[in-house]
Amino acid sequence: MQKPSRLKFVYYAIILLSLLLVGYQLYLILSKTHYKSLHVEQVEKLQKKIADKKDYSFAVVGNVNNSSSIFHRRIIPALNESEHDFVISAGNAVSRGAEENYRSLLGMMNDLNKPWLLTYGDNEDSDFGDFRFYKYLGPHFFSFQAGNSLFIFLDGTDNSPYRWQLDWVKRELTNSRAENRFVFIGLPLHPLLEETPVFEEDNYFPNEDVAQQFRESFEQGDVDTVFSANLSVFNRSVINGVRYITTGGAGGVIVDDENSFHHYVTVEVNDQNSTITPVMPVVGNTSMERTLESIWSGIYSFFYVSFGRFLFVISLLFLMGLKLREVIYQDRDFYTHFAIDDSAYREKNKRIAFFTNNFFPFISGVTISIQRLAEGLKQRGHQLHIFAPEYDGKITTSDDCTRVRTLVAFGNNREFRLSNPLQAGIKREFTKFTPDLVHVHHPFWLGSLGVWRAKRAKIPVIYTYHTRLEMYAHYVPLPGALFRNVISHLLIRRFCNKCDGVIVPTYSTEEYLRLIGVKTRLFVQPTGVEFTRFNRPHPLTRQQLRHDLGLSTTDKVLISVSRLGPEKNIQFLIDAMAELLQRTDEKVKLILVGEGDDQDFLEQRAQSSGIADSVLFAGAVEPDKIPAYYQMADIFVFASKSETQGMVILEAMSAGLPVVAIRSSGIDDVIIDGQTGYKPLDDIGLWTEKVAMLVENETKRQQFAKAAVAFARQHDVTAFAENIDRFYSEVLATYHADNSQQEDAV
Repeated sequence: MQKPSRLKFVYYAIILLSLLLVGYQLYLILSKTHYKSLHVEQVEKLQKKIADKKDYSFAVVGNVNNSSSIFHRRIIPALNESEHDFVISAGNAVSRGAEENYRSLLGMMNDLNKPWLLTYGDNEDSDFGDFRFYKYLGPHFFSFQAGNSLFIFLDGTDNSPYRWQLDWVKRELTNSRAENRFVFIGLPLHPLLEETPVFEEDNYFPNEDVAQQFRESFEQGDVDTVFSANLSVFNRSVINGVRYITTGGAGGVIVDDENSFHHYVTVEVNDQNSTITPVMPVVGNTSMERTLESIWSGIYSFFYVSFGRFLFVISLLFLMGLKLREVIYQDRDFYTHFAIDDSAYREKNKRIAFFTNNFFPFISGVTISIQRLAEGLKQRGHQLHIFAPEYDGKITTSDDCTRVRTLVAFGNNREFRLSNPLQAGIKREFTKFTPDLVHVHHPFWLGSLGVWRAKRAKIPVIYTYHTRLEMYAHYVPLPGALFRNVISHLLIRRFCNKCDGVIVPTYSTEEYLRLIGVKTRLFVQPTGVEFTRFNRPHPLTRQQLRHDLGLSTTDKVLISVSRLGPEKNIQFLIDAMAELLQRTDEKVKLILVGEGDDQDFLEQRAQSSGIADSVLFAGAVEPDKIPAYYQMADIFVFASKSETQGMVILEAMSAGLPVVAIRSSGIDDVIIDGQTGYKPLDDIGLWTEKVAMLVENETKRQQFAKAAVAFARQHDVTAFAENIDRFYSEVLATYHADNSQQEDAV
């Protein structure tokens, strides 16, 4: 296979970029020095510089945001060349409060040739930045007098309690005889400005009552000007004689209009008053250049400053590099099943070991599927041995089944079981059986044991993906979101990639496995339905069963067959039923066949919804009577979104029922919308609309029923075992051919 040179170039470019970024970050870290209580030194320098001056000037910068591109390269040189006596940040000098942000900023501030001070703002406080500010600079709020001016710095984040600061600032203003009084607070105290960018409307001082008390203190204390940042604008407001200056253009991202532009503020002070003027450094000649410079400044600072974000980016680049390497260098045949000579295995009687975490007498879609496959394979002349949990407390072994002792059982009827994988008889029976391949039905516990046994015996292992594991997060003693969104997908991917072949029931399930990274050979094969069993008239007639259940012949009966567990979403059916009864004049009854942990909750929900008389909990029904229940009903309803295939849906369709089910990956392939039933979205209004349509329209219901029978007939179980057997042969041929090539290479 020819290797794509362009992808190879990209791959090596990513490696080079990663190495450069690592080297640059190490340089930044190793070149930094340690700092402590810098404000003490800076205040002393400032006081000394303007001690004998009646006229002086200083600069105020806001929203520096660690900007190396704008602040460091453009504004600091301009400030160094100016006649300003000192520089003050009004807040947000760092982009975040992390260690690397502070150290990067202090390194830049050392390039100023004049004293400087920082106001404690939102960004300084974030990411545990409060203790770093205190360590490197000093207290979060403080004051000092220099010349004829009083400078007060406040903490607008409430890290230092507001009441404490209010009392303190009143005393400072009352006791001072300074002619000029300046206050610096990181968050704007003035009302919302019309020019505030939409994404910054929450960037004001958070407590209006406290803000009003501060404003009153400033008015009573003859404050000249209050400076703040936290908005990417320049604004000058006067409230009751006090000027409020908002400055936010010293390096952060700007909108670039008449109010939002890169700037710093010049303050000229004399005996009479002070004047304030915004200064725009030369950043770009056009609006587009200034915008691009602003964006580049943010990107540059992202890499320059934050070690955590840096590691994140490096990790992404590394993963991209690995993926590209796989694409470039790993030869793969995407059409392997056409190149396999499996003739030696097609007619061979195979010995197959099943490993499953549940089996009869527990009845579920999984156990029925396993049983149908086992019977079909036996009819084709193959030998099977099933390793499954015990359910009656007895450890038994027969020619075709080894029961494994249960360690832990949970669920309403103890149907979920964790068996003893170390049971001595397992190894003995497995070795005695000498299987040609192993077929596992769960991705953990006995399923994992089956994979381990197969690897030890050097035989291939097949896995059937029966269940959407992420939908069972409520049964796992881990944070639900963590298991549902991360762990379940990782577990499935890792397990599937250990196997030599994976059987999936639908094409949507195949797509899911590919999306999460499964590379193993996949085979799409729905579990067949015993069409004749569900289609032929049952001895228990429709009329008799309705009579036994207390239903009239005119009732429109909805039926659902499933375990009553949270993952089956039966609550949706109860809530939807309450709305359906309000929507239609027909007399509708809902029959729920099955039992489970949620039964008490569901019965109470039906009671509280006032529909208890219209919902019948039929409980567990003997398997041979299930066809009669289908044939007694008018419509099959289903709300589960945890299925990998709609086996009960095919059973209901075989019995002549149209289906209304919530659209999900498991049922999307088994319902033809508008022909055999409906598959609305997870919305009660849409669901009841479709059900009401079928309840009230006898003609449409019969049309759908006829189409459902025709569709179900195509999925008869007779072809199920034959197709799986063919897949076994392909996997066996591939497995032994690959092993033979490896041995020849050795």
